[in-house]
This record gives sequence, C-alpha cells and structure tokens, in this order.
Amino acid sequence: MANTLELGNGKWATGKDTVLAFNDQNNNFKPLPFSFSRASSATVVNKDGLIETVGSGEPRIDFKDNTKGALLLEPQRTNLIEYSEDFSNYYWAKSGAVVISDSAVSPNGTLNADKLNFTASNGEIVKGMTFISGQKYTMSFYAKTESGTLDFAYGNMDYSVISGTATNEWQRFVITQTLPTATRFPKIQTTEIGSLLLYGFQVEQGSYATSYIPTSGSAVTRVAEVCKGAGNEQVFNDSEGVIYVETQPFTDGDYTSLYISLSDNTTGSNFITIQHRNNGQLRVYAGNFTTIIYLQNIDMSQNLKIALQYKNVTDFKLYVNGTLYPIYSTPTNSAFVGLSTLDFKLRGSSSGSWAGQVRDTKYFDKALTDAQLQALTQ
Repeated sequence: MANTLELGNGKWATGKDTVLAFNDQNNNFKPLPFSFSRASSATVVNKDGLIETVGSGEPRIDFKDNTKGALLLEPQRTNLIEYSEDFSNYYWAKSGAVVISDSAVSPNGTLNADKLNFTASNGEIVKGMTFISGQKYTMSFYAKTESGTLDFAYGNMDYSVISGTATNEWQRFVITQTLPTATRFPKIQTTEIGSLLLYGFQVEQGSYATSYIPTSGSAVTRVAEVCKGAGNEQVFNDSEGVIYVETQPFTDGDYTSLYISLSDNTTGSNFITIQHRNNGQLRVYAGNFTTIIYLQNIDMSQNLKIALQYKNVTDFKLYVNGTLYPIYSTPTNSAFVGLSTLDFKLRGSSSGSWAGQVRDTKYFDKALTDAQLQALTQ
C-alpha cells in the first residue's frame, strides 16, 4: 500500500494562503499544496500555550488540545461584545466592583488583563444587549485569581446563571443559552468578596465557543475558512483507495451540511464525500449523492478517526474509531473517472466548508485489509 498524500500528524508547513500536504513515497517528500483562504485576521493558541493573532489568509495550527497541533477550520462568527478587554470602559455597567486596568499578564502573554475588585458579595459586571430572541448564543471569557480561589456566577442570557470557580491559572469559562427575549444582560457576578482577573469576553451567536475574537470599540467578525484543492490524478486512484481523516468536528445548527470530498473538482458524479449534517449525523456519499452509510448515534463532539475505503465503485467500508459501520445503500456509478482533488468542502463548490480541528489526513491509493483499517482508526 502507498500513502500518497498526508497532511498534519505533527508535520505542518503553512504559508500565506497555503497549507502543504506531502507525498513521502521512497522518502522523497513532494509538496501537494492545499489552497487556503480567510478574509480576516484570527487568533490561535500557539506551541507556547499563548493566544496569538495571525493575519488574513494565514492558516492556523492550533495547539490548545494537542501537542502535535491541528489545522483549525472555523465558521464565520462575530464577537458582539464591543470592548472585550477593557472592562474599565463605560460600556460595561459595574455594581460593587472596581476595575484596575492592565493588572496582570493575559493569555496572550502581555500585560493587558484587568483586575475586578468585588467589594460586595453580589458585585457584578454586566452589559445590556439586544439579541435575536429564540436563538442560541454562547458567552465565554478567561478568568483567574492572583492566589487562592474565587466563586462566581455567569450567564443570564436566559434568566439564569451557573456557578464557576476561578483559580490562579487562566481558564476559559463557557456557557450556551437560548434567549427567551431580545434584550438580555450577559454578566459575571460574585458570590463572595474578592478579586478576579478578567480577559477576552466574547458573546457570539451559535451553540459553541469559537476562538477568541478581540474587540476594541465595535463588534468584530472573523470570516470563515476554506481549505481545498490538494492533489492531482497521479495521487488518487479511480479504482480503489482509502481516505483517512482524524478530526474533531464542531457541532452546531449554524449550517446544513459540511463536507470532506475527493472528486474531479466538478459538480458532476465523480465524487466521494464524508458529510457532517447539522442533525449530528455522519454520512458518506458517492456519485449522484447516493447515500452509502449514515451514522445517527455517533458522538460527533469527540475526536474521530475516520477511514473510508472504496473499491470497484460498489465496495465501500467505513471505520470510525476502530468500529466498522454497515452499508446503507450502494452508489449508482459504473466507475469513478479522473479523481484529482481533495477538499475540506463540497466538491466543485464554494459551500459546505468543513468546521473542526483536522489533526491528520492520509490518502492510500490501494485498498487495505480490515485489520489495517481497524488499526488505522483506533
């Protein structure tokens, strides 16, 4: 078997508008670039564990959850909080709380975290905002103490708060709530007198927190990312092969369908795709969008090791985290012709971009045994 394309697995090479995959046959590394786009700056957690900002079109290799790193692909999101780091600004209403600006080193490694001295057990910092009622919003922020612990509550976008405990280490606190009315009041409220160091307050529409989006005087939008177009007809085999991806998808109702596609880079019927649907399903399609396999009971919030094998058009196997899943139906194609492009989006289209962390991607130009497929995905 030949691994004719690999992306990641601790080996990352990125540049402006480019992420490099490799063909390492015979120890001869040949670059196979993905094109990459994002028309805005964005933040990422670097190897040192610090939040850093990268420019427009620069791919993000995120080390927040994995020392080997992962390509971070996120949907468009807007931080609706206009002053995400300056809590002394009049924008924030404060009661029983005094703000001392730039009192500590923040998660981005600079002296720009504010200290909130709570002078009453119900002291709070709060912002009244207008939202779309009935929609999900996620609030997040970084907090710590100078020493010891501090108990507090946060939320109030749906008339409720939850408890949190800050320690002397930076933590990101996150809550998702469905808003019952258009005007709500995201806040942090203490349950005891003490001091809290605060940084990076974010409120975004959606059911999970994305990477931090800094603001200073207005809401800021991070544009969605697209990674596409690696390979050629010499890399991919029309008759048989295996697509392997290790990824942790982001689950949300913000989209209809997200894809990883192997195709001839057209909207025709020469394609094989892995699809993540907004109802939590993982599906596989091939040719004319015939459903081959779909999984309704898999936990899409976990790290997934997916191996999809095709052979002679009608012979498909899907292993996920060591488990073989049954075929639902077979495709109608008589053959695949001219498979040439691997995309983290819908083939031949600008839509359906994958959202998640991509830790490793491989392509094998020959079918593998069941034992090999199981071992690959465990």
